[in-house]
Amino acid sequence: MIKAFREFRSLLGSVPPLLISFLFLSVVGMNLLANKSVDTGVDWLALDCGILFSWMTFLSMDVLTHAYGPRVATLLSFAALAMNLLMALIFYLASRIPGVWGESFVEGSEALLNRALDNTFGGTWFIILGSSVAFAASAVLNNFLNYGVGKLLKRKDGFANFILRAYVSTFLAQFADNLVFALLVSRIFFGWSLLQCFTCALTGAVAELLFEVLFSPLGYRISRYIEKERQTALPDQKG
Repeated sequence: MIKAFREFRSLLGSVPPLLISFLFLSVVGMNLLANKSVDTGVDWLALDCGILFSWMTFLSMDVLTHAYGPRVATLLSFAALAMNLLMALIFYLASRIPGVWGESFVEGSEALLNRALDNTFGGTWFIILGSSVAFAASAVLNNFLNYGVGKLLKRKDGFANFILRAYVSTFLAQFADNLVFALLVSRIFFGWSLLQCFTCALTGAVAELLFEVLFSPLGYRISRYIEKERQTALPDQKG
């Protein structure tokens, strides 16, 4: 146990703190904003505002996998998940503390709005549990699939290598994330049909892929920067 802790502490010291912060923040933000749905105007297109953060999460995992390997990326993904659960607990405690939210001061609706805000930040146990299971599964799938696709490609570096790995792993992992959550939460607690679960998973994966396409040049530059820094200052930790 002590050895594992020392290895994890060494790992945290070898990865740029800004990248770790990016991953942790995005996981927390993704799950918080998932409380708000997006009105797309199309009945079959189901999205939530978590998409504004989820691209950061998957791009961070892609960069980590490319620079350090799937094991490191998965360990840090689970650490981000643990941080999200801690933040969910803190938000829950804050929702139970007597007081009034600033946005609830609307004459005649103070109690209703205050209760709604408490419920939003306090979360619901089955949503938190479902999102945690879904993210854990999709993180493992994304990281090892990204690495596996890279092993199959003839060219082992370059932008084309990075985006092919990222596009395939992000789309499939995001589809799995959405589908697992829909089956565990939306179908059981909200009565969604299997078609609705599948459609939601697919549309969310497509939207996530579009974000990945847009921001993958940034991810590649970060990955290249990390690799150059490690070549000059750190022993090789890839694999």
